[in-house]
Amino acid sequence: MSDYWIIGLSTLGALFILLAAIGVIRMPDLYLRISVTTKAATLGIGLLLIAAGVYFNEFGIYSRVMAIILFMLLTAPVGAHMIGRASYFTGVKLWSRSKLDDLEGKYHPKTHELASENDPKQDENK
Repeated sequence: MSDYWIIGLSTLGALFILLAAIGVIRMPDLYLRISVTTKAATLGIGLLLIAAGVYFNEFGIYSRVMAIILFMLLTAPVGAHMIGRASYFTGVKLWSRSKLDDLEGKYHPKTHELASENDPKQDENK
């Protein structure tokens, strides 16, 4: 019975990683590519690791698998955010069909600090 779980989890994991790879090729801009890789690839890696844990069926392996999954869930979004933020500040353009740039005009150009709409300092720094 566990063989079916292993086959199912590893197949789903491989499919999500394949979808992430296709998304990296097909998405039109950097920001959408980042979104694809952080979501689909993290889920795919997690499913493959769970399949490995079921295959080996040992407590030591399960604990390592859970630690790796937790590490991936904590670090992938932070890394994607940092890459996206650095890309935005260096001037990487959004997709031409993007309707809205939520960050336009909300960052100070020199310090890169986010200013609220009611912040009087924002008007002074322009």
